[in-house]
Amino acid sequence: MASVKSLDDLKRIREEALKKQQLKETSGKTEVIVGMGTVGIAAGARETLKAILEMIETENLGDIIVRQTGNIGLDSFEPIVQVALPGEEKVTYGKVNPEMARQIIKEHVVGGNIVTEYQIRG
Repeated sequence: MASVKSLDDLKRIREEALKKQQLKETSGKTEVIVGMGTVGIAAGARETLKAILEMIETENLGDIIVRQTGNIGLDSFEPIVQVALPGEEKVTYGKVNPEMARQIIKEHVVGGNIVTEYQIRG
C-alpha cells in the first residue's frame, strides 16, 4: 500500500479507489449518462432523462445504468446524452430531445448501432 505523506496523496488514493469501485459496479453493463448541469436542464435535459427512464421501463430493459452528471462542457450541444456499451468507447450525443432519446435507446443501447446523425464528434 502506498504511503500517505500529504493531503494530495490521500486525495489521489481516494480517487483511485473510487474509480476501481465504479468499474466494479458498471463492468459489463450499459451506461447511459445525461448531463444535468444548469445549461442542460434549461435546454430540456429533465424531459430527455424522463423519456430515457420511461423507455427503459416500458421496454423492460435490464442491465442499464442511468446516471446523471453535471456540466459535460459542451454547453452549445445540451441536452447531452452519453452511451457506453460494455467494452466500447463512450458515444456522446447532442441536442437530445425526448424523441431522439427514445431512438438512441432503441437503436444504440438495444440494437448496438450508433445514431450518427445525433453524435457529437470531437
